[in-house]
Amino acid sequence: MPIYEYQCRSCGHEYEALQKLSEAPLTECPACNKPDLTKKISAAGFRLKGGGWYETDFKSGSKKNVAGDTSSSTGTTNSTAGD
Repeated sequence: MPIYEYQCRSCGHEYEALQKLSEAPLTECPACNKPDLTKKISAAGFRLKGGGWYETDFKSGSKKNVAGDTSSSTGTTNSTAGD
């Protein structure tokens, strides 16, 4: 489930909510209880992990393997079928 960011137009309170994609946007501010919440445009708050996702799919440059690479990094990439 993604994390959505909201901001109240009345009091300026910022709020994060973990919601399903199918849920309706929140409207009531938890700080001032007015129906003035607006959803902010922001970066996604999740990370793709596990089998089927390749950690290097969206990396560029000299970014390191977050999971920890046991092989030496020589700057070359080996690609084989069946990995």
